[in-house]
Amino acid sequence: MKDISIFISAAFFEIFGCFLFWSYVRLNKSIYVLIPAVVSLIVFAYLLTKVHTEFAGRTYAIYGGIYIVASLCWLYIVEHITPDRWDIIGATICVIGACVILFMPR
Repeated sequence: MKDISIFISAAFFEIFGCFLFWSYVRLNKSIYVLIPAVVSLIVFAYLLTKVHTEFAGRTYAIYGGIYIVASLCWLYIVEHITPDRWDIIGATICVIGACVILFMPR
């Protein structure tokens, strides 16, 4: 369970940092938004080192499924766009794949 909370936290920091870059480039925000963007992305990368898996590639594969769901939550909460059924179906498929990677015995 601790790893799941780390993955969720990492997703928040990655999405937040990337959104700030997006805001700078696409929404013409101040260059100063890049400072918290970089800090957020550093925190994201650091958090992924705290997950208890043996290999980085497996960690990133698991994280990918969680990231997709977190991105759709961001879409809904921050950007006020409701994910459509295809978003939900795709995210469900990805989470199932992430769970297989995370929970199956090795």
